[in-house]
Amino acid sequence: MKAIGLYQYLPIENEQSLVDVEMDRPQPTGKDLLVNVRAISVNPVDTKVRAPKSDTETTPRILGWDAAGEVTAIGPGVEGYAVGDQVFYAGDITRSGSNSEYQLVDERIVGRMPTRLDYAAAAALPLTSITAWEGLFDRLGISLHGDDEGKSILIIGGAGGVGSIAIQLASKVAKLNVIATASREESLAWCLKLGANKVINHRNSLMEELTAQSIDTVDYIFCLNNTDQHWNAMAQAIAPQGHICSIVETENPVNLGALKNKSASFVWELMFTRSMYQTADMIEQQRLLNGIADLVDNGELVTTVNQIIRPISAENLRQAHALIEQGRSIGKVVLADWEFQPSTTP
Repeated sequence: MKAIGLYQYLPIENEQSLVDVEMDRPQPTGKDLLVNVRAISVNPVDTKVRAPKSDTETTPRILGWDAAGEVTAIGPGVEGYAVGDQVFYAGDITRSGSNSEYQLVDERIVGRMPTRLDYAAAAALPLTSITAWEGLFDRLGISLHGDDEGKSILIIGGAGGVGSIAIQLASKVAKLNVIATASREESLAWCLKLGANKVINHRNSLMEELTAQSIDTVDYIFCLNNTDQHWNAMAQAIAPQGHICSIVETENPVNLGALKNKSASFVWELMFTRSMYQTADMIEQQRLLNGIADLVDNGELVTTVNQIIRPISAENLRQAHALIEQGRSIGKVVLADWEFQPSTTP
């Protein structure tokens, strides 16, 4: 089967950083689906895993944690899917990724593809939807049923992949008052289009930006960009007994004591936790992806794809990685359709 892998961890400008390869098609066992991948999208995690270091691989390592495709075979333990089903998923960071023509993935973290989307539009959604859903509803404890209607949330990094779906879920499902951050005119417009009530500039002082909007504190904060940089501002902006969630690891210790007087909470979100630790509630990711599909099919959510590159090839995947590393992409970058002659040369 066709795939894109790496043998060395190199700068994305190096043509050997991601290469076209040919590999054996895997066979499903247990609860695995074998999916014919039709489209993939690229996330910051892809670039972080591929980042330059001295490690080398004797067999190509396949990255990629977003895909949409068709089930072509199932393991004996599969209960919810059949050959021919169209699915979308983010996968498991401990297993071979979606940058391959065929991929094995546990059915418990796979959702049915929205019927109103094609493969490319669907591939933009899984990782960011899982992250946003878990961050908002599982980690921050916001009601899925609108019981927190009218409360405020600050989404730091609103125009990125996770922010683009978090804005929609927070405004359209949770009925919150959404304040998003962006730094350019086009990203500001993107956030407003997706449902943000207000947009402030995260390149300026967040407290000054909030004050200019007559906002003293917010009930929830969802940090999707540089936890270290925004920590002090988040501690100031969060309301007493408020809640903060971040998806971005810290490089330096942060002062949790700054939250004590407010009895405010801080929690992490990592969408790979359930699959990485094989938690008893792994199937919740299947359920939430099916919930996302229903919301899309009902017209309540829209895909966050903003650029589609064809075909799926190492050259084009390197281009997508470069766009993510520049930190200026809006929404999601998707690759679709396999059309290349692979080389097995490391």
